[in-house]
Amino acid sequence: MDAAHQRLLWTLGLSGLLPFAAAALAVLLAPDHWGGFARGALIAYGAVILSFLGAVHWGLALRAPVGEAWATPTRLVLGVVPSLIGWAAMMLFEAPSLLLLAVGILATAAVEQWAASRGLVPGFYMRLRWVLSVGAAACLLLPFLV
Repeated sequence: MDAAHQRLLWTLGLSGLLPFAAAALAVLLAPDHWGGFARGALIAYGAVILSFLGAVHWGLALRAPVGEAWATPTRLVLGVVPSLIGWAAMMLFEAPSLLLLAVGILATAAVEQWAASRGLVPGFYMRLRWVLSVGAAACLLLPFLV
């Protein structure tokens, strides 16, 4: 990927952290009556992003060359599991939900790191993925400070 596309990838990726940061800060700084709304927004966005992370793997599976057919089942499973985790998190109380989403996002990045070591995920993607995953997880865990 050329430098211009990588800059765009980083810009868009980092902008995806803005809703996490805004909701997490609102939990900490907003008046008490807004806290529940902010936690709900943080959980909802976390679930949406976790589903998005899974969808990346459906796209990779659909575009995979024939030589990578052995990885298709793994990619498809990885495409579904994050959205199921996000869905489950939406039904939990706030604290376990936030924790499950943070762990789910970091676990997905760890599995992607394994996949990258086998050439199944573009290497340049992993640096961005870890920055975004750690940022998202930190925002999801920030409400535990209150």
